[in-house]
Amino acid sequence: MSAARPLTTLRTIAVIAALPLLLTACGYGSKSTDDAKKTAVPAGAKKLSADEVRIGYFPNLTHATALVGVQEGLFQKELGGTAIKTSTFNAGPSEIEALNAGSIDIAWIGPSPAINGYTRSNGKNLRIIGGSASGGVKFVVNPKKIKSLSDVKGKKIATPQLGNTQDVAFLNWIADQGWKVDSQSGKGDVSVVRTDNKITPVAYKSGSIDGAWVPEPTASKLVAEGAKVLLDESTLWPDKKFVITNIIVSQKFLKEHPDVVEAVQRGSVKTNEWINANPEKGKASANAALKELSGKALPADVIDPAWKSITFLDDPLASTLNTEAEHAVKAGLLQKPDLKGIYDLTLLNKVLKAEGKNEVHDAGLGTP
Repeated sequence: MSAARPLTTLRTIAVIAALPLLLTACGYGSKSTDDAKKTAVPAGAKKLSADEVRIGYFPNLTHATALVGVQEGLFQKELGGTAIKTSTFNAGPSEIEALNAGSIDIAWIGPSPAINGYTRSNGKNLRIIGGSASGGVKFVVNPKKIKSLSDVKGKKIATPQLGNTQDVAFLNWIADQGWKVDSQSGKGDVSVVRTDNKITPVAYKSGSIDGAWVPEPTASKLVAEGAKVLLDESTLWPDKKFVITNIIVSQKFLKEHPDVVEAVQRGSVKTNEWINANPEKGKASANAALKELSGKALPADVIDPAWKSITFLDDPLASTLNTEAEHAVKAGLLQKPDLKGIYDLTLLNKVLKAEGKNEVHDAGLGTP
């Protein structure tokens, strides 16, 4: 089924008072940052079935598997003579657009844009092939204005984008409080202000917003500006686990180059294993990658608490993706979707078995 009101075609503009900026939440038509980069392949290395694989991800800590895997050469080691071309994105819809256009082949992405991309194409454009991260999302607020959960009513709270994963989570939380908000405009008992993560700390500092429901490292950047964590989203989920980042692939690329997809998947599994075995080195590697992309590393008071709140794992936590889809339906942002076939965990389970790890499950949403 297609979305009731296609999220990915909407552009939401928020004018932040006291800021000389016009903020446009990225939608379809938005572009990736101009940082496409091709890695050097080892001399004499055997090439797989494709000359290169084009990988997309965000310059976020919740995408650290991709950041570290590229930074440490762990993906390239598995790909041999097949080069990696990387591109970073600021929002899921633009990444889905790039996947649909054939500009990238594999991507790290949040659950909501993956769901939207799958349903809008009637299940023909992508597959989720693995998990990458859980957690790393917090509701942080100005402690002078909001001292308890009940104080949120009537306040201005930022989310990264209309219909993105954190926006859906916050709208669902608002509904659970018994409050009313129009999901499209963000107006109601709480003002939901869709704001690019890059701008949110500035908006908070200016007093234009009273808090934000955001991923890391934005949440910890706000805390460094004096905000306090009112709620960690992980506390709302069973076992405190919920998918924040998946790995997706275009169905065309998966069909034509399964050996390349398997190599990237193996690189992801080995990267997560390395991060979990070497958390401090993993954190430093991710920060080095962020510095290369943005020109500035994260300070310790930001990256240390942010890193601790993220769990890196291979399991896509499929049941939680289904729940997040239900939350989008509840918020009026999505018609009840048919997600059957959104997962193809065949290659992931092949890799996990070879590594002596437990296989993972697709919650009944795998390919027939």
